This record gives sequence, structure tokens and C-alpha cells, in this order.
Amino acid sequence: MTLLEKYTTGYVMSKDGTRVGYRQTGSGPGVILVHGAMMTSKNFMQLARFLSNEFTVYIPDRRGRGLSGPFGPDYGVGSESEDLQALIHETGTDKIFGLSSGAICVLQTAIIEPALKKVVLYEPPIPVNGTDPAAWSCRYESALSRGDFGKALFAAMKGTDDPSLFTALPTFLIAPLLNIAINVNARKQAGDDVSFKSLIPTMHYDLILVGESPGIIDRCKEIKAEMLLMGGTRSQGYLKLALDTLSSAFPQANRVEFRGLGHTAADNGNSPEKIAKELINFFQSGGMR
Repeated sequence: MTLLEKYTTGYVMSKDGTRVGYRQTGSGPGVILVHGAMMTSKNFMQLARFLSNEFTVYIPDRRGRGLSGPFGPDYGVGSESEDLQALIHETGTDKIFGLSSGAICVLQTAIIEPALKKVVLYEPPIPVNGTDPAAWSCRYESALSRGDFGKALFAAMKGTDDPSLFTALPTFLIAPLLNIAINVNARKQAGDDVSFKSLIPTMHYDLILVGESPGIIDRCKEIKAEMLLMGGTRSQGYLKLALDTLSSAFPQANRVEFRGLGHTAADNGNSPEKIAKELINFFQSGGMR
């Protein structure tokens, strides 16, 4: 799969002084793409390529990653939202897409930012009806504290990824293999690439967002923008329940379910072309479908 090669980089300053870097490509009305956990802007290079004929695409590195500054002592969904507001105001963009924990940041921003006109959420991991999207967090944090990146990664994968034969295998078999792959990946990084080893610890901060998100759906009535909710049939059940709850709270929202796709469908290595097709239809439509 050919990745996007032609892009520029820029940055904005968030309210607390944190530098928020982004990649930019394409031409036309602005669209912001917000990545999820253990990702950077580079994970959306292919999605951006599919959108770039119709839109100017901005892909920020969320704070603590890649082109952007540190998480900061007061990190939370509020600071993530301030980062996005800075980019929205700088670029004049009124369309935005968020994946997973990035969708939590986008949802919070949509509640308080009147400039947004079209908002797309792909499976935000919001606790609803007794679900606990972070039930695996203790295993992850324990492994991370011991420097066992493979075990920490596998705990996160089992808790967030689509159910598969791989995630059904025992940790003691998979974790050592993952450690080898993580170290090999770290040695191969060049330029402004970000190693997976450096991204694994950032999941700790995405868990903070999940912990802050209960109650966020109750505030959806304040959103004036048009909304599209996306999800895949292969994703974890708690993600589908969160979308169901959002649909009930925001009944005028559009909803798309991708058969055979899972939680990271928008990532370079999955099915970004299918996500892009729906984004183009929604962002170019004149109103609710």
C-alpha cells in the first residue's frame, strides 16, 4: 500500500503553551484527523491520501508524541481539547474525525467549540451501562512498571483490539516475541518516525481520557454540529454499546457500521479507503442524511 509522501508540517501553540505539531496535505476545505492510542499522525497517512483530492487534511500528533510537546502536569481531556481548538482556530477548519481515544478528545471539543460543523467519531471507548473499557489497565501498568513492553502491549491489545486467534493465545507465549519485534522496530526508526517502544507508555495517558469520559455523553445535547458515528462489526462489545448510547443521546446523528472491519480500520494497514469514502460523503453532504 502506497503511503502519502507529499506533505508539509506545521505547529500551533495550545493554551498552556504546549507545541502541537501536525502534517498537512491536499487542497480544499479543511479536515482534521485525530489518531487514537499508541499512534501518531503517520498512522493516518493513507487515510489522508484518500481525502487529499477533496480536502486540505491536517493530522496533528497528539501531545506527548512525534511532532508535539509533552503531556504536561495537568494532562486530561481538557488539554487535548485545547490542542484541537488551537488547530481549529489557526486553520479555520470546521470538519473533524476522531478514532478511539482521539474520538473522546473530538467529542469534548465538539461540545464546547461552536466552529465545528461536522464531527465524526469512530468507536470512542466511553464507559456505559457498567462497561469498563480499561479493565485490563492494571495488567498493562504492572508490566510497564517492570519494563516488560511486550507484556504491556499484549495487555493493551487484548483489551482494545478486535478479538482474534492472536489475542486468544497465552501471554507467556506472545510477550517474548513482541519484545523482540519492539526492539527491532526501535532500531529501524529514521527521520521523524516514532518507535513503537516509545508509544507503548503513552497508553497510560489514553487511559486517563477513558477515566474522565463517564458523563460526557450526557453533554451531547450541547453539540450543534452534524455528527456521524462509525464502528465495525468485529470490534469489542463495549465499543458498540458506547455507540448505541451516543445514538440514543444524539438521535439526529448518522450511523455507519462497517461489516468485517474492526477498531483500527482507519489505520494505514487496515481499510482506510472505506473510511475515507464515508468521510467524503458526509463532509460534502448538505445536511443530515
